[in-house]
Amino acid sequence: MILEATKPGLDESMEREFNPWLSAEARFDEAADRLGLDEGLRKILGAPALEVTVHIPVQLDDGRLEVFTGYRVQHSIARGPAKGGIRFAPDVTLDEVRALASWMTWKCAVVNIPFGGGKGGVICDPAVLSQGELERITRRYTAELMDFIGPERDVPAPDMNTNEQTMAWIMDTYSMHKRATMNAIVTGKPLNLGGSRGRVEATGRGCLFVTLQALKKLHLEPSKTKVVVQGFGNVGGKAAKLMHRSGMKIICVIEYDGAVFNPNGIDPEALQRHRAETGSITGYPEAEDIDKQEALFLDCDVLVPAAKENVIHSRNADRIRTRIICEGANGPCTAPADKILAEKGVFVIPDILANAGGVTVSYFEWVQDRQGYFWNEQLVNGRLEEIMVDAFRDVVKFAEAHQVNNRTAAYMLALDRVAFAIKLRGIYA
Repeated sequence: MILEATKPGLDESMEREFNPWLSAEARFDEAADRLGLDEGLRKILGAPALEVTVHIPVQLDDGRLEVFTGYRVQHSIARGPAKGGIRFAPDVTLDEVRALASWMTWKCAVVNIPFGGGKGGVICDPAVLSQGELERITRRYTAELMDFIGPERDVPAPDMNTNEQTMAWIMDTYSMHKRATMNAIVTGKPLNLGGSRGRVEATGRGCLFVTLQALKKLHLEPSKTKVVVQGFGNVGGKAAKLMHRSGMKIICVIEYDGAVFNPNGIDPEALQRHRAETGSITGYPEAEDIDKQEALFLDCDVLVPAAKENVIHSRNADRIRTRIICEGANGPCTAPADKILAEKGVFVIPDILANAGGVTVSYFEWVQDRQGYFWNEQLVNGRLEEIMVDAFRDVVKFAEAHQVNNRTAAYMLALDRVAFAIKLRGIYA
């Protein structure tokens, strides 16, 4: 196995703990052990089915030629086409993409939609690239992957630093090569190009639905629930807004540039307006600025880490003071942190369940594109709630039946469903 370095300055133990592929492997192994999974199936499910590395030559605006490296990993296509986002970031690694692709496999299986798992990434810094440069990178990356993606093979979506415009470029490039409009090649597209209503808020809305189920299970009332949200982007911002509307009290919002706190509650929509006007959540007149590192350890009922990976780890998990963690981000808790949180009695809604609202509505978008018939937002949201509630109940039932925590139960449920599909299909030789 290739083990890539993570962040500079970490000691070896933390470097291993923060490696996303090792974290994914650890959780896979625990679930497979508890299921008594056949050794052959473990080998199939434990490794990606396909990994592609491409080198993308692009002419920059100043005339210089630069070569960017891109990845696409298909972890599994046993239950359907690979599904997963594409991220643009300077610190993208193959290990990270591998881990995210495997999480997509388990995520799709947990919510029981007919997709496998995939993920992509390009090593670049969007902050220093023009719109034209980003478009050229995206189109050449797509062209290099033409033999590996498609509506029935691998369906990309937006992720970190990519958006509906990026998806429109991918769709157009793919369509030009195929000489036909192929809007089912990607999800997360603009509405006018076959996007789905409800997609923008889908991940945050999914977080709301499973959090409400967790509150019900723990006999907590939404109106008396204090929430801390880390990350105020598409997931955290939307989750905060929807939780606020449902009656929960958002007492703190944490962002990369600071944190704001009000024990009586913050209106997320007003905070969004403040940030739009000032460029930061800090200085919001209806709350006080507090240290963003310490804000994670506030006493609350629900903590929503919706920013990035490895936020809660072995060296800070014992300081977490919450009843429920709803993982809006992928991999916000490391594997060693899981044990500490379990000992503290924290009810963790794992990422492969909590943030699956996005891929669920992406599935709806793919279905609508293939039907050529589009649903209203009420229908999208209603079907999303049905799937998220069913998935929550399936995971909790599995946890109780096998006497394991929710994350292990989610992995066990997902592995069981994917392994069953492989057994039914058999091995082609």
